[in-house]
Amino acid sequence: MTGQQDLRVFVVEDDPLTASLHGEYVRRVPGFSVVGTAHTRRDAVAALLPDGPRADPARQPTADLVLMDMNLPDGHGLAICRMLRAAGAGIDVLAITAATELPVVREAIALGVVQYLIKPFGFAAFEEKLRAYAAFRLALTAGAVDGGTTQDAVDAALTRLRGADGSLTGPPSSSSSSAGTAPSGPSSLPKGLSEATLTQVAELLAASPEPLSAAEVHAGTGISRVTARRYLEYLATVGRVEREPRYGTPGRPEMGYRWHP
Repeated sequence: MTGQQDLRVFVVEDDPLTASLHGEYVRRVPGFSVVGTAHTRRDAVAALLPDGPRADPARQPTADLVLMDMNLPDGHGLAICRMLRAAGAGIDVLAITAATELPVVREAIALGVVQYLIKPFGFAAFEEKLRAYAAFRLALTAGAVDGGTTQDAVDAALTRLRGADGSLTGPPSSSSSSAGTAPSGPSSLPKGLSEATLTQVAELLAASPEPLSAAEVHAGTGISRVTARRYLEYLATVGRVEREPRYGTPGRPEMGYRWHP
């Protein structure tokens, strides 16, 4: 998006650590910037709809895209989507959720959710969605004619948004590893470990300049802390991460794991 203003992203996520990680993901994708974060439905609505339930048409929308966690402590993300739609806010939504129930997905799409990311996912899948959204916006702008657009421009924009497989969520392989992050080691993983989740953990570690703990991997991928520790220890065993104890807190030191390229 060279020469164009960054697309503004607002993060709605109840867990502060996960919100921070998602913000870092956004900053790694050229053409996007984070303009705010909210951890509750109430705070999100206050920030996204500062004029109340009816958006002021003279005011520029507070964001272009919302990364919306669907499960919030004081309500569901769909409630925010309903309010944005009713207000005519002109803000798109990318849903980030572990919920795969068909009725939820259908309502989300009906309420204007333009992309859907199902946890757990890695940076590669996240970047793919943001780049598709940027291409969608660019295609619509490029096809503008006298303030309107054409059928071909709309078709091209929707194709870019939905990807080659025509879905909002993307193909099952959308969480595949980026170059250089595929863990090396035995082709047969220990019982209970999967290649897909291992790749997601590896991508998260490779993207972090600092070592990550099992709790931080849990926040970034959605897997449990116990499971995260199993993957981290496996990566340490095959030489892809280095263990770095963290001192300075009461009790046993927390173990951090640094990616070893």
